[in-house]
Amino acid sequence: MLNSEKDLRISKMLRLWYDSHKRDLPWRHTNDPYLIWISEIILQQTRVDQGLDYFYRFTERFPTVLDLANAQEEEVLKYWQGLGYYSRARNLHATAVIIKEQYAGVFPTQHKEVLALKGIGEYTAAAITSFAWNMPYAVVDGNVFRVLSRLFGVSDPIDTGKGKKLFTELAYALLDVPHAGEHNQAIMEFGALQCVPQSPQCAACVLQDHCVAFATNSVQSYPVKQQKIKVTNRYLHYFHIVLDDKTYLHRRDKKDIWQGLFEFPLIETAGLQTYDALVQTDAYKQLFEGCSIKHITLSLANKKHVLSHQVLYANFYTIELSRAGAGLDGYQQIASETLDSFAVSRLMHIYLEKMA
Repeated sequence: MLNSEKDLRISKMLRLWYDSHKRDLPWRHTNDPYLIWISEIILQQTRVDQGLDYFYRFTERFPTVLDLANAQEEEVLKYWQGLGYYSRARNLHATAVIIKEQYAGVFPTQHKEVLALKGIGEYTAAAITSFAWNMPYAVVDGNVFRVLSRLFGVSDPIDTGKGKKLFTELAYALLDVPHAGEHNQAIMEFGALQCVPQSPQCAACVLQDHCVAFATNSVQSYPVKQQKIKVTNRYLHYFHIVLDDKTYLHRRDKKDIWQGLFEFPLIETAGLQTYDALVQTDAYKQLFEGCSIKHITLSLANKKHVLSHQVLYANFYTIELSRAGAGLDGYQQIASETLDSFAVSRLMHIYLEKMA
């Protein structure tokens, strides 16, 4: 796609702004596609200031794609703990194995090969190939959507097929091919630091004279979204069962949230449920069949935990036993002191931190 003179000026202005304002981040000091890949997956679900520690921890343990491929999935999930979206960690591991087996442990260098890897979509493939090898692929993420929508006054919703196609075309129109990697870094950083969602710094914006939203005093109207995400409420009751110095866990194996992570025995109900009502359910009777209960404590009550499409309300009960029964046969008995070595959800981690 040919760039207009205006498009090239805007790209140059963004790159000059970036040169003066960019944050000093470790993945900006490397052309290693593996490290760039890890940073992009982490930053898709957390802010840079929070993601830095995870990046350092993860890449210190798995410094190369082969180190990641040779690890057990359970360990990878443990190092991902707290970030959420654990399917991404599983995809990272599965993709590392593919690179080991199909590419002899060398990260593929062709865009189509990178795009074909498990868990890597158009945005991530564009980021990896442009940052590592300056390939001419435009990134389009949330920050870029916001910058482009305001800059060009685009009223098409970003969450429709038509809107995404239009924004991709605009992103490529601005892309100065000889400077593809730097341009992509610049427009993303501009959206993260300057053209922010709330109270953007329009008075000091280098693109002020080119921005339709600023000229029409409608900055907060962009970007436009059409679809509303349906949110589901779920009600979880966890049982931290203590028998001497042992407790019980199981690993989630269904295609649901936190697949592959460990948790305490759990009963999920259709709505809010008191403990007195809970003990009358078949699920509770089956779980504690044959058990001798000494003491029960509601350790964490009605804890609200928000996921992308779900809101969880969780109760954590500490239940001391003098004898275990057949209802716990399907659970893994572990020494309580080893709990920290198991990969658990952020919700479980919050409880464990509280009890520490």
